[in-house]
Amino acid sequence: MKTSGRLTRRKAVIRALVGLVVVLAVLLCAYLIPVPSVARLRDWADSFGPGFVWIFFIGYAIIAIFPVPRSAFTVASGVLFGPLVGFIGAMLATTFAAIMAFVLVRRYGRRIARPYLRHPAARAVELRMEHRGWLAVGSLRLIAAFPFSVTNYVAALSSIKFVPYAVATVIGVMPGTAAIVILGNALAGEGSVGALALSASLFSLGVIGLILDARLGVPSAADDVETVDDEAANSDEPTDELSPRAT
Repeated sequence: MKTSGRLTRRKAVIRALVGLVVVLAVLLCAYLIPVPSVARLRDWADSFGPGFVWIFFIGYAIIAIFPVPRSAFTVASGVLFGPLVGFIGAMLATTFAAIMAFVLVRRYGRRIARPYLRHPAARAVELRMEHRGWLAVGSLRLIAAFPFSVTNYVAALSSIKFVPYAVATVIGVMPGTAAIVILGNALAGEGSVGALALSASLFSLGVIGLILDARLGVPSAADDVETVDDEAANSDEPTDELSPRAT
């Protein structure tokens, strides 16, 4: 079982490293290859006036509450509004979405979240929260492999307190958000070697987070089956529910 766990973690690290190589290749192409059509998108956005910025980020914030990948919106933030406005807007939208998802799921419970907790990553997220509490939120935010919405929903169903969750979310999503916004700005033809190097460095934090996560002693879902079965046998609650044991 331990050998299988090591192999799984090794594969996860390899996939993360491959992903980093792909990101670096995209960054290099963004710097070397001009993309005038993307630059025209920024001109198109500017033609709507300052109100378009608010409309875009309000839409981003609302859509990100649901299980929709937010990366496309984050890239668009850099493409359309540049690194400063794009980063601030993306962070505000992401934080709002994470908080609203947490509040809604915690208030209305499994009725909202049940369809999305069948995601394969859901149990992995829950295991980390059970063993590390709110620290797991921050580490999972660094790792792109864990879906943003699933982390929100599982955290809401755990006993993690709101303030630590919100703080860990802001700190955890900051590097990746900055990296993607800088990449989006580069796609608009305004990237510099320094900015692209910063973006690559921020992306690497996700890989470092994944490596550290793999080295920490969190059991796999397979190792946890016996514990879950024992709990189910001694509980009247449905066995498909996540346990609120995180602290």
